[in-house]
Amino acid sequence: MNDLTRPASGRVPASFRIRAAEPRDAPAIAAIYNEGIVGRGATFETAERSVDDVRRWFSSTSRIARPFLVAERVSERGSEVAGWVRASEYRPRACYDGVAEFSVYVASSARGQRVGDALMTRFVSACAESGIWKILSRIFPENLASRALCARHGFREVGVYERHAQLDGVWRDVVIVERLIPINQRDDEPRRHLDPSGNSET
Repeated sequence: MNDLTRPASGRVPASFRIRAAEPRDAPAIAAIYNEGIVGRGATFETAERSVDDVRRWFSSTSRIARPFLVAERVSERGSEVAGWVRASEYRPRACYDGVAEFSVYVASSARGQRVGDALMTRFVSACAESGIWKILSRIFPENLASRALCARHGFREVGVYERHAQLDGVWRDVVIVERLIPINQRDDEPRRHLDPSGNSET
C-alpha cells in the first residue's frame, strides 16, 4: 500500500473520477504498482509487474465479487489512471469468501490530491455492496501515510507481525489493519452479491 496523508473526504477531487477497473487500464495499473515496488516502501514484491501480469488479475474465479477500482484523472488533453485499489482473495476456503485483502496505490504525480481518500471511500462502499464482511491488509510500520489513510476510513490496527519476511535481505515487520462491514455480518438476512463496480446483480 502506498498513499498520502490528507483529511478524509468522501468527495472525489474535481479533476478525478472513480470507476471500475477494466483490462484496458492494465498498462497504467502496472506502471503505478511498479513505482511502489521500486520505492521499497509499500510491498515485499521486488519483481516489477508486466501488463500481462495485471491483465490476469481480471480473470478472477472468486465466488464473490472483489471490487477493483481506478481513479481516473480527466483533463482537456484526455484521461489517465492515477491510482487504483483492488480486493483479492484472502483464503480459498469457502468460509472466508467474505474476507478480502486489499492494496491501494496512487501514482507519484497524483499524491497530495485526496485521490487515496476518494478511492477508499468508494472501495469500502463497493465491498459492502458485494457482500464482503471484512477487508484487511498489511502495512510496513514506517509507511505512516498508508496507516493514516486506513485510520481515516475506519480501519483498526490489530497488531504487528514481527520479522514477517525479508525485503532486500532485511527482515521487516508489518502492521495488520482490518475493517469490519457489519451490514454483511447480520444473521437475519442473506448477503447481497453485486458486481465489482457496485452495480446490482439480479
